[in-house]
Amino acid sequence: MIMSMLGQVRIRAFGLNLRAVAAGLALVVAFGLTVVATQSALAQTYKVLHNFTGGQDGGDPSAGVTMDRAGNLYGTTYAGASGYGGVFKLKHSGSAWLFSPLYSFAGGNDGAGPNLAPLVFGPDGSLYGTTYKAAEGGCGGGNGCGTVFKLQPAAAACKTALCPWTETVLYRFTGGSDGGNPVGPLVFDKTGNIYGTARQGATPGCAGYGCGTVYKLTKSGSSWIQSVLWTFTGTGSDQGMPMGGLIFDPSGNLDGATQGCWAGGGVGAAFQFTPAGSGWTYNSIFTFGLYAGSCPIAGVISDSSGNLYGGTAINAGEIFELSLSGGTWTLSRNYGLSGPNGGACGPGGALVMDSAGNLYGTTVCDGVNNLGSVFKLTPSSGTWTYTDLHDFNGSDGSNPYSNLVFDSSGNLYGTASAGGTGLACAGGCGVVFEITP
Repeated sequence: MIMSMLGQVRIRAFGLNLRAVAAGLALVVAFGLTVVATQSALAQTYKVLHNFTGGQDGGDPSAGVTMDRAGNLYGTTYAGASGYGGVFKLKHSGSAWLFSPLYSFAGGNDGAGPNLAPLVFGPDGSLYGTTYKAAEGGCGGGNGCGTVFKLQPAAAACKTALCPWTETVLYRFTGGSDGGNPVGPLVFDKTGNIYGTARQGATPGCAGYGCGTVYKLTKSGSSWIQSVLWTFTGTGSDQGMPMGGLIFDPSGNLDGATQGCWAGGGVGAAFQFTPAGSGWTYNSIFTFGLYAGSCPIAGVISDSSGNLYGGTAINAGEIFELSLSGGTWTLSRNYGLSGPNGGACGPGGALVMDSAGNLYGTTVCDGVNNLGSVFKLTPSSGTWTYTDLHDFNGSDGSNPYSNLVFDSSGNLYGTASAGGTGLACAGGCGVVFEITP
């Protein structure tokens, strides 16, 4: 079921349709130019900050972007100059954005195919992320089981325009009891331990792919030790195959969601780990289905009261709010997005909430052109009011799986995995975009 539906919109989490990257394309000086692409009907200004070419800058930016304190953006491409993906930086310089590639994966022990997980800054200021493929194991038809990695600037001062960063692989998945094919973003606790999800591996269920794990990485000397907090079975409320990452809520719990929706069954579920002594206790808190859509690809976010928010992907998708009352989690609000009846067109990236409680997100393939959209939901008397911020048209990008990030002025930034002006990729090589209020 879900494999064929998700395949319609080129989802990268399954390792499908890796684009052939045109060899020998030069890194274009015009990467620094800002291009105004379209303007939405509601007067928000949409700008393409970078059109990927499929050359040294890569292509298919399936994950969103991460912003540093200076307002610079960092992200990944699923395909890169080497064909295995890369990491990039967009530096804000006046009214322009200067693009530079930071690292290109080689497809071996260093990993390949950084996917839907945005990069995160660790306590040491380094960038941390995951690759979906390569390294050890036979996951995904022998393409490897993925890695957790760290990126740092070169130790010596750089004397050239292009200065690759140094990668350190913290952990290589085997596809065994540790799981395989990590997709969701990483999260750090107060002592510097790393938590994440592996979408496949471990138990043999979930149509033979394995149902995935929740894992923890603990630093020991110069090494990192992996431990598994939970192994999904794909049965009952356990569901399985997490694609989103984890969050720490205001109570110190770890929250997340499983995609479910493998061939033959599953609708997805929200789960929570509560601290228990030196460990964690797992609880499946809500199973999706008829009243909240199905297949929550992007995980959840939390407000200051501990309510959880996220989106389900099937058809146009639905936005949900889960609230705890009397020890039971219930669906307190949901909003059905409009779009094609079929496929997985709903949100593929995590939502973001502003200080007023408004929710923002992207959809993969709905909107007026069925190529994806950016939206805002405003809470009002127990419901939400929908605002369409942008509809992608292909030339300005298409099929965003991106989360969104705010800068200090309230501008929104994200990526579209396809579309744009890049000609080396079927359907376009994707873009980084900005939406101003």
